[in-house]
Amino acid sequence: MSRPTVAIIGRPNVGKSTLFNRLVGKRLALVDDQPGVTRDRREGDADLLGVPFRIIDTAGFEDEDPASLPGRMRVQTEAAVREADVALFMIDARAGITPLDEEVARWLRSSGTPIVLLANKAEGRAAEPGIHEAMALGLGDPVPFSAEHGEGIGDLFEALLPFIDREEEAEDDPDEEGPLKLAVVGRPNAGKSTLINRMIGQDRLITGPEAGITRDSIAIDYEWEDFEGNMRPIRLIDTAGMRKRAKVQEKLESMSVVDALRAIDFAEVVVLLLDATRGLEVQDLKIADKVLQEGRALVIALNKWDVAENASSLFNGVKGALDEGLAQVKGVPLLTVSAATGKGLDTLLKVAFETREAWSRRITTGQLNRWFERAIEANPPPAPGGKRIKPRYVTQAKTRPPSFILFGTRVDLLPKSYERYLVNSMRKEFDFGAVPVRLTMRPSKNPFDRE
Repeated sequence: MSRPTVAIIGRPNVGKSTLFNRLVGKRLALVDDQPGVTRDRREGDADLLGVPFRIIDTAGFEDEDPASLPGRMRVQTEAAVREADVALFMIDARAGITPLDEEVARWLRSSGTPIVLLANKAEGRAAEPGIHEAMALGLGDPVPFSAEHGEGIGDLFEALLPFIDREEEAEDDPDEEGPLKLAVVGRPNAGKSTLINRMIGQDRLITGPEAGITRDSIAIDYEWEDFEGNMRPIRLIDTAGMRKRAKVQEKLESMSVVDALRAIDFAEVVVLLLDATRGLEVQDLKIADKVLQEGRALVIALNKWDVAENASSLFNGVKGALDEGLAQVKGVPLLTVSAATGKGLDTLLKVAFETREAWSRRITTGQLNRWFERAIEANPPPAPGGKRIKPRYVTQAKTRPPSFILFGTRVDLLPKSYERYLVNSMRKEFDFGAVPVRLTMRPSKNPFDRE
């Protein structure tokens, strides 16, 4: 499916090329205070808060003889508007509306192409008179914006979304099929090195009854044969045991803990290994919380299961303590393994790959907003202090972890309980499981939005 096209239109020197560069993320268009720098149409692949589209930068619109150079440039601009799904008509809010702006507006109204009016250079009070003047152009409320500073991106997204949102299959992340970056963390002597040695089938890492043998984070490349017989590359990372801060006294151990934290940052999925003979301790919860705060996918494994006593009650007790201690993320995978015998390791790796897939998942804007409408209808937002909150759109800003932006009026006033409702509903709808999901509120700054 072809991407929608947006054409940027306006008289010379209103900031069209600056906006073009911002949306494509590169300085492709020359920018200068001298008017008329852009002559030919310039096209690029743009992305606005996760929604891709094609952007066209056009020459400044001038009223000249069609045979002259400015006249031929205008012909190119008119062609760009005819081909576009929507035209962004940009004015200079600080300069106010000029007769040429009015002429462009008259032509655009008759073009048949949907128009979004963009008031550029709108930062500061000096732009307010120009913004109000723009309403007389008959193209709807202008979107205040600053192409130079990026202010107003949320409002621009909201205005363009009806024209650029097309159903597309979510594009695969180019790194998704790369090696799974899997870090194993936990308290000292939980069996991390033994677990990795068992996975790779060799005594690659030194092990023993003494706690704290591992000091550096060690990365090992490995291929695992999955249940379908496919070879799946993995980069395994063994880390130093992480004790309570009060017990970390030696400088070398302190450096080892810092190194383990860096390994968490590098990893995609983190396995927190517990010692089944000791159960769940407060330090385990602190490590798990650190992993989730860093936005990494978490899997918890109870090691030494072959020698655990009262296995059923132990498992249920640990599961209940995790649900209570990790209230921000319910249902983190809890598995039982034995580094000594190898039991449960294939299942652990299978779950790790599945967890990475959820952590890397991208949802189309159309799918998101259909869910969003149902979620708002089922549980409308509150009105704190009698002020009405109007959520409008939601879009995915990035993956790994899945991160979303909610746009609307006064959405920054939504209580945390309602944010949790939205996140939990999203988890269930899109099968994110227990991976971290980020939701950021972006209230509208449009001065014409007084509701």
